[in-house]
Amino acid sequence: MITEITAQELNTDRFIEEKVREIQAGVGDGMTINALSGGVDSSTVTMLGHRALGNRLKTVFIDNGIMREGEPEQVVGFFGKLGVTVEVVDARKEFFAALKGITDPEVKREAITQTFYKDVFGKIVRESGAKCLLQGTILTDVDETVAGIKRQHNVFEQLGIDPQQAFGYRIIEPLIQLRKDSVRKVGKALGLPADLFDRIPFPGPALAARVIGEVTPERIDIVRKATAIVEHLLKDTGAFQYMAILHEDRVTGMRDGKREFGCQIEVRCWNSVDARTASPTRLSFDLLEELARKITDNIPGVVSVTYNVASKPPSTLEAV
Repeated sequence: MITEITAQELNTDRFIEEKVREIQAGVGDGMTINALSGGVDSSTVTMLGHRALGNRLKTVFIDNGIMREGEPEQVVGFFGKLGVTVEVVDARKEFFAALKGITDPEVKREAITQTFYKDVFGKIVRESGAKCLLQGTILTDVDETVAGIKRQHNVFEQLGIDPQQAFGYRIIEPLIQLRKDSVRKVGKALGLPADLFDRIPFPGPALAARVIGEVTPERIDIVRKATAIVEHLLKDTGAFQYMAILHEDRVTGMRDGKREFGCQIEVRCWNSVDARTASPTRLSFDLLEELARKITDNIPGVVSVTYNVASKPPSTLEAV
């Protein structure tokens, strides 16, 4: 049973001191490694780990081919300014090969999990000589996985999986008692700029969680372009999270006076505090029209744009 530390109870200075000691005790004199995605959780745990271990923490960014536009360069630049060196590992080929032909959401998530932890990251850990992985798992990840809502890629022990046996290394999870609002507080206290600790949440399976059906480079390219438009137009709404989803079915549209069987993008925008519950943001119709126009004008093959108005529950924030 994990004891939650709520945002109201959280004393960030005391929490950071305790977790620094726990990380140091758990690692001992060896090397540890962590994977940085640029999201709030991974950014916070990266800074916490570097405070605890200094240059005995090796930080890598796995370029899996399913991240947002310009993400590797942006993340490396952000952390370089904070004095943290980030090594970029090109694993695009491995991830798209693992996802080929898969349409079932849970099978897709499992393919990403196995490719990351066993194949790509496992190799990096073995070559580095590290015995531990430092990871930004939070309490909401555990809750959703244990409840069977969706299998979060970073949850193992709560499902009876021993990472040491499965992958050959231990996993340390210093943020596991926190939810997103608390993680933001810790990130701020660790010196992360607002551009990082206030970023909207981004899923572990990345844009693969926003493609319904098979994940291919071509389909990721469509949702990546739509994501850039959605994030640009909705960044000033104050919403908790916003995203573009690519649907699987082709829909009938018209372009240049001719029928076109194209793609459908679903836009989601959420108000929430900790992601356990959420409600759709009441966007103006003018803004919705602008979203639809920008997406259909700038992304070849997209002929339909919809807006999700269902709350969580029964919806979930991410589609897959």
